[in-house]
Amino acid sequence: QVQLVESGGGSVQAGGSLRLSCAASGYTYSTNLMGWFRQAPGKEREGVAAIYTGGGLTYYADSVKGRFTVSQDNARNTVYLQMNALEHEDTAMYYCAAGTFLASGAALRDIAYSYWGQGTQVTVSS
Repeated sequence: QVQLVESGGGSVQAGGSLRLSCAASGYTYSTNLMGWFRQAPGKEREGVAAIYTGGGLTYYADSVKGRFTVSQDNARNTVYLQMNALEHEDTAMYYCAAGTFLASGAALRDIAYSYWGQGTQVTVSS
């Protein structure tokens, strides 16, 4: 089992920044893909960013490219999501997930992930 705990959410004005953290514990060696997903009220969950922890390859949804950056600190078993130039449309519950790299095209899809955190709320006011 892998446990994931997110932190860093909050309220910010449009144009501002937040950094989310995801601390992993447990059998983390069983996973090699860490992702960030979000779900806004009334919408489906969507993959936002992911990082292949085995080599550092990163993946981003088109809606956040150039604004969000995913990174990892292997010594701390922590993954970060730096979110800049936040927009009202970024308001959502953000979830961290851990899984197995299947293919580049699956990095932002639920199918690649087995473990999920409880989520942290991000609210962007316009």
